[in-house]
Amino acid sequence: MLPKSQRLRLSQDFTATVRSGARTGRRNVVLYARVRTDDPQGDNRFGFIVSKAVGNAVHRNLVKRRMRALAAQNPANASGLDFVFRALPGASEIDWNELSQQVSSGLESVVRKAGAKHEKGL
Repeated sequence: MLPKSQRLRLSQDFTATVRSGARTGRRNVVLYARVRTDDPQGDNRFGFIVSKAVGNAVHRNLVKRRMRALAAQNPANASGLDFVFRALPGASEIDWNELSQQVSSGLESVVRKAGAKHEKGL
């Protein structure tokens, strides 16, 4: 479980991250990241979007638990970022190792893109 300080809880935060943040996609997950202007040195915060297209409630909750664990395991090298993980329909059918690999490579990519986007001032 992520500590409260590391969770995205407000819909405005989700919307801002998805709309104006950097984006990278993998086969079963899409990751968004945005540099926070209000607290650039604070903890990274994570949010998760798992729609009904992923499966029934059991499958959706399994995917959310896995993504939370991966977010806690794979801290980004940067701080002050908001991340949103969006699970795609195939996410419930893959095993832990494949999801872990996709999230890890996606995190590296989206952190790099978010930093570049922030430096450009977009």
